[in-house]
Amino acid sequence: MTIIFILIGCSLLLALGFLIAFIWSVKSGQIDDTSTPAYRILEEESED
Repeated sequence: MTIIFILIGCSLLLALGFLIAFIWSVKSGQIDDTSTPAYRILEEESED
């Protein structure tokens, strides 16, 4: 029975870590533009 409480605590800490990482990535602009990187590979680069 004790292992259930340990596993619940670990899963809550892990979920909190993922939530903090997600909030940090949104605030730092990591996921502002989601469509341009997909099209960037289709564009030809000019050789100047």
